[in-house]
Amino acid sequence: MSSVWLVPVVFASAFILTAFLRRYALSKSLIDVPNDRSSHTIPTPRGGGVAIVVTFLTALCLLFMAAIVPTGLFLSAAGAGALVAIIGFMDDHGHIAARWRLLGHFAAAAWALYWLGGLPPLHVFGQVINLGWAGSALAVFFLVWMLNLYNFMDGIDGIAGVEAVTVCLGACLLYALGTDAPLIGAPLLLAAAVGGFLLWNFPAARIFMGDAGSGFLGLILGILALEASWLSFQLFWGWLILLGVFIVDATFTLLRRLLRGEKVYEAHRSHAYQCASRRHGKHWPVTVAVGLINLLWLLPIAVCVARFQLDGAAGLVLAYVPLVILASKYQAGRAEPA
Repeated sequence: MSSVWLVPVVFASAFILTAFLRRYALSKSLIDVPNDRSSHTIPTPRGGGVAIVVTFLTALCLLFMAAIVPTGLFLSAAGAGALVAIIGFMDDHGHIAARWRLLGHFAAAAWALYWLGGLPPLHVFGQVINLGWAGSALAVFFLVWMLNLYNFMDGIDGIAGVEAVTVCLGACLLYALGTDAPLIGAPLLLAAAVGGFLLWNFPAARIFMGDAGSGFLGLILGILALEASWLSFQLFWGWLILLGVFIVDATFTLLRRLLRGEKVYEAHRSHAYQCASRRHGKHWPVTVAVGLINLLWLLPIAVCVARFQLDGAAGLVLAYVPLVILASKYQAGRAEPA
C-alpha cells in the first residue's frame, strides 16, 4: 500500500465527515458565540477538527498494518493523539479545569516520548550534547507546548489549517530531497486530512476546528518532528524552522504577558496574527500571509539546513529573527484595553 493512493481518500473523507460534524454541532448547539475576546463576529459551530483526528488516525492504522510506519511512531501518535483529542472533545462539549487538561497533556506527551525513544543528542553549532533524562523532560515540555500553542494560534479563519498543510508538505519535501522517503507517509496524510477540513474553514469559516482538532494537530506535528530527530537532527531543526510562525508568535506573546504578571491561561486576543487581522480588517490576508511566509521564507531555510549543511541552530536564528521583528511590529502580547 502506498500512502500516495490514500491521499484523495483521506481528503474526501475529512471533507465529508466535517459536513456531518457541522450538522451535529448545530443540532447540539455547539456554537462559538462571539465575545470581546473573539476574532470572529458570527456565531459558528465548532468541533470540526474531529474529522482530522478520525481520518488521520484511521490512515495511520492502515500504514502501520502495511508496515509503512514504524511501531514506535504508530503507538506514539495513536495513543497520545487519541488522548489529547478526547480531552479536547470533552472540553468542546463543556469545560474541563485547566489543571486537569494540563495533567492529561503531560500524560499524553510522556506516552508519546516513551514510544519515540526519548530525545537524541542535540546538535548545536557543531557540538553534540547528550542531555540524558533532562533531554527527555525537555522533549515532554516541547510536546505540551506544541499542543497548547496550536490551540492558542487557532483563532482566525483557516490559519491553523494552512499552517499544518504548508508545514507538512514542506517536511515531505525535506524527506524527498534526501533518502528519507519512507517518512513522507504520515505528514502527507496529515496534510490531506487537514485539507479536507480546511475547505469548510477557509476563507469564511462555516465550522471551527475546536480544541479536539487544534491540540491534536500541535501534538502530532511535535511527534513527527521528534521522530525525524532520530534519523537526522538537522531534520528536527528543519521542522522547528517550518513551524516558526506559530512558535514565535505564541512564545513571544506568552513571554510578554508573563512579564506583565497576567494570567496566561485566560483567553485573550493579543497574538500578532490577531492584531494583524484587526488592523487589516479581514482574516484571509493574514492566513494567506502565513502560508506564503512558510513557503517562501521558512521552507528554503529548512531545505538549506536539512540538505545543504547549514547549521541548524544558525538556520533557526536566521529564520526566527524576522518573525520576532514582525511579532513586535504587530505588538504581540500588548496589554489589552480594560
